[in-house]
Amino acid sequence: MKTRQAFLRQRGFTLLELMVGLSIGLLVIAVAMGALIVSRGISGTVSDASDIQQQGAYVLRVIGQQLRQTGSLYLNPDPAGTASTDALGAVVFETKAKENGGNGFDQQSTIAGGANTVTIGFRRYMDNVFFADNAASGTIGTDFQARNCVGAPGNTSTDERVESIFTFANDTLRCQGNSVATPQPIAQNVAQFQATYLVQTVDAAGSTTLQYRKGSDMPASALDPEWRRVQGIQICLVLYGSEAISMPPGSSYTDCQGANVDMTTLTGLRQNRMHLLFNSTFQLRSQGLLPNAS
Repeated sequence: MKTRQAFLRQRGFTLLELMVGLSIGLLVIAVAMGALIVSRGISGTVSDASDIQQQGAYVLRVIGQQLRQTGSLYLNPDPAGTASTDALGAVVFETKAKENGGNGFDQQSTIAGGANTVTIGFRRYMDNVFFADNAASGTIGTDFQARNCVGAPGNTSTDERVESIFTFANDTLRCQGNSVATPQPIAQNVAQFQATYLVQTVDAAGSTTLQYRKGSDMPASALDPEWRRVQGIQICLVLYGSEAISMPPGSSYTDCQGANVDMTTLTGLRQNRMHLLFNSTFQLRSQGLLPNAS
């Protein structure tokens, strides 16, 4: 009797007990793996959204810096060649500067565009800057402070105009400026880029009319008076992420045309990718100073 009791106390797990234990362990592992996968998916989605937000803010900042200067002029306090007094005396806005061995400036052609492009220009001139002062000779230093979207032209350039040309093609937004021949990409994964122009028209009775016009509806020539009526530009772009996301059918976003686009029906790299729209309006400078704008 004692031998049988000792044998029973020393007996190991049965096959059924092992199977139950393994099943419970596998169930715990499956739940943990599912939670890890969901957590990584959420983390990837949040990271993707953050990257899109940063890229969109960067693009609007670069374009906005140039648009806010579009058409801006140089205030010459000595137009007649006589030294100005403390009262400043006669001044003139330089609406045109001849080419001095480089790119000339004419305010009548400082903005132009099309369906997928925007060209921006403004007057380039020197500013008095303290870091270029020559203490030995007591002279005040000067430097060109304005740059285009690619950081040009340099101080040695003779250009009288700062120019930036934004173009959109093959899901990439690029910028080209004077002194830089090759367009440089400033944003990738761009699904849509659109510029809408706020055109102000004054009729013979003095009534003012404001209209929004797409770049494809504007005249081809930058010298056309229609471009001189542009008072503001609305920039719209849609960026998409780099990570595929499991999304239910019917998941959509609103594009620059105001239409709902189902992200699950898109093809290529855009299918099941997060899409975000960015929209901002910029007022142009000095456009009202242009002569004969009617």
